[in-house]
Amino acid sequence: MPINYELRCYSCNYMYDKNQLNSFCTQCGKSPITVHFDLTPSTAKNSILSNVRSMWRYGNFLPLLDENNRITLGEGWTPILHLSRLAERLELNELIIKDESFNPTGSFKARGLSMAISKAKELNVDACIVPTAGNAGGALSAYCAKAAIKSIVVMPRHTPEAFKKECKAFGAELILVDGLINDCAKVVAELKKDNGYFDISTMKEPYRLEGKKTLGYEIAEQLDWKLPDVILYPAGGGTGLIGIWKAFKEMQSMGWIKDVQTKMIAVQADNCKPLVDTFNGLQLNSSGYQGSPTIANGLAVPHPFAEKMMLDVLKQSKGLAISVSEKEIVTSVKEIAALEGMLVAPEGAALLAALKQLLKNGEVRRDEKILLLNTGSCYKYLDSFEF
Repeated sequence: MPINYELRCYSCNYMYDKNQLNSFCTQCGKSPITVHFDLTPSTAKNSILSNVRSMWRYGNFLPLLDENNRITLGEGWTPILHLSRLAERLELNELIIKDESFNPTGSFKARGLSMAISKAKELNVDACIVPTAGNAGGALSAYCAKAAIKSIVVMPRHTPEAFKKECKAFGAELILVDGLINDCAKVVAELKKDNGYFDISTMKEPYRLEGKKTLGYEIAEQLDWKLPDVILYPAGGGTGLIGIWKAFKEMQSMGWIKDVQTKMIAVQADNCKPLVDTFNGLQLNSSGYQGSPTIANGLAVPHPFAEKMMLDVLKQSKGLAISVSEKEIVTSVKEIAALEGMLVAPEGAALLAALKQLLKNGEVRRDEKILLLNTGSCYKYLDSFEF
């Protein structure tokens, strides 16, 4: 059994019944509903299930009431690796990477979807739908297959073929849409209204965030409870950015870590940088933002539902938002591959380009401990590259 928790709206604190199926807040508008655990300094680290080699080692801090409903494919507990050759080239004391390509379906989306589909099973959902830029669709399809739940994936037509084939292989109904993920979301809104599907869009239900927050628990545990000075995160919908910070604050409330002084940096593509523009005061919010496709599919999110939550993380961590060009992303994929033997997703590769800018501008120091969060494998994207 998990530690006792509540469901509350992030903005207005309206409480929701955790035994009912919930999406987002209907009281104050359209703000995410989030999980709040009853954590105290007396909560011991032995609450971690150390014999479990997946994200479910933190099962006591995840909102699943009956472990018989757990839908797992071995997600999480991914390695943190030293990028020694890149560190030497950039004259850095320490550069490390959390490599999420080790997850089922090859990306960090496995964490959120494992948790969300487990909860969907617990709440007797029989069909789930998601708009996706690629990886979330594959993960949803896989976990729904395992759970015997129908899956419907709505994906931009220009998405690389590997993502489409992956969804079909797991038995999902695949719907292709001209446009970006926001256009897919419009189709999802119609389909769920007409068919009663449960929408597992980014931050439009409470549980994907909980799966993603295990990234933060792992980072702390794997680094012997000493957090990095800087974390660079490729932000589309931003669930992982928010989740990592949520985990850090939960661990702080339990006394597992002291002051959380990690600077969180959100990285986007120049082709689609709504968070960057809002952060820099170029727009009030992203509601009217017009984005374009990017080789980093997961960054093409023009209207992130949890924009305010991402901005709050950046403010609280004294972080910032930055964007990089398509050319820089492609160059970074190739540079990491040639120097470190890793084919990281273009979203993850964008972090190297951003890091170079930040070092040049003095926003990040060379003596700081810097962690890059690679969200997945580049293998699904290879048809988009020439090597």
